[in-house]
Amino acid sequence: MKKIIIILILTGGITVSAHKANAQASTAQDVQQLVLDIEKLTQFKAILTDMKTGYTLLTQGYNQVKDISQGNFNIHSAFLNSLMAVSPEVRKYGRIADIIEEQASIVSEYKSTLRQANAGGHFYAEELIYMNQVFSQLLTQSLNNLTTLANVITAGNLRMTDAERLQTIDQIYSDTQNKLVFLRSFDNQVAILSLQREKAQNDVNTLQKLY
Repeated sequence: MKKIIIILILTGGITVSAHKANAQASTAQDVQQLVLDIEKLTQFKAILTDMKTGYTLLTQGYNQVKDISQGNFNIHSAFLNSLMAVSPEVRKYGRIADIIEEQASIVSEYKSTLRQANAGGHFYAEELIYMNQVFSQLLTQSLNNLTTLANVITAGNLRMTDAERLQTIDQIYSDTQNKLVFLRSFDNQVAILSLQREKAQNDVNTLQKLY
């Protein structure tokens, strides 16, 4: 709007200056210039009218959207708040107890394997460090799962539907099972290697006694 007014002022000023500068020009030229000025003013008037119409429509549309938004705010707020709640069905979901039990097995089994590996004397320092790294990473991931589980079953932490909460619990359960399977496979490999080295050492000791 301000730009158009400035343009109008400048145009008017140019027109006035042109009339003053050509005061001695022919009457025909004055009439022709006047016609051009009228045409310009008519065009600017049309532009202003279109802009006013557009602004009115825009304002009306904004007010309608604003009214709808305000009218639905309480509904939306209630819906979002409901997502923060945890239903009894979710809290009593059987796989929650299974996850906790399997996480406890992960902790106890990795500790047992690491303790036996250290006490057996059949592994090099580098191998024991590697085992520690594997177990530490597994424990970190398991703790992350437990943190996620706690958030899912605690009201006010996450905005999720019951279906989403149950799906997340299922994912944690599946991941926990995979980790336990991996741990037991790793533990088994450690145990086999320990037995092989113990047997080899016993064979060496037997040969030494014979010779």
